[in-house]
Amino acid sequence: PWKIEPEVDRFLQELRGRVQIGVVGGSDYSKIAEQLGEVVDKFDYVFAENGTVQYKNGRLVAKQAIQDHLGEELLQDLINFCLNYMALLKLPKKRGTFIEFRNGMLNISPIGRSCTLEERIEFSELDKKERIREKFVAALQREFAGKGLRFSRGDGGCSLCVCSSKWRLLAGCGFSKETLLMLSLFFAPLQGGNDYEIYDDPRTVGHSVQSPQDTVQRCREIFFPERANEC
Repeated sequence: PWKIEPEVDRFLQELRGRVQIGVVGGSDYSKIAEQLGEVVDKFDYVFAENGTVQYKNGRLVAKQAIQDHLGEELLQDLINFCLNYMALLKLPKKRGTFIEFRNGMLNISPIGRSCTLEERIEFSELDKKERIREKFVAALQREFAGKGLRFSRGDGGCSLCVCSSKWRLLAGCGFSKETLLMLSLFFAPLQGGNDYEIYDDPRTVGHSVQSPQDTVQRCREIFFPERANEC
């Protein structure tokens, strides 16, 4: 799995000496920590599982669960529909963990989240040609219209995400537009993907970047203008 590069890690800690920093992710805390280290010690804020699990200054301050919000009947209807839909898909490969249950959402993967990196890339290329996830999202939108659900393609290339349309990542956290600086660490957020909504939200200042090094450079330009020319 991807892990933060040491020089990026060091820069973020230096940045924390100048401004408060936070990390936002769709994964649970353990997955975020696997990639970034013990983030509650490194970041002032941590928003895991689409912001439904929130840490501030190393302490868990809020937690919401999608099953409590949607109710068991709608949740089971959703899961059953997804399983039936995926059972009819013929793909080059299928692996395991087709539905991953998280506090803030369901992560649905037609190929299965236990696929290898090579299998994930193979599926992603096929998805670009045949729009597998796009069609899946459209089917869900038709089936569950008016049910208070939001569907989007996952940014990882092998899944799609389902959450409540009444929830918004970082909603209710008391941040102003000036304090929300959305930096995509890997790529320009895919329009229609689950990160794009934050990037495009009027309360955030979105910056499209191409790599972790590009992110560091943008942060230098914004927060360390006297060092903007450093490599």
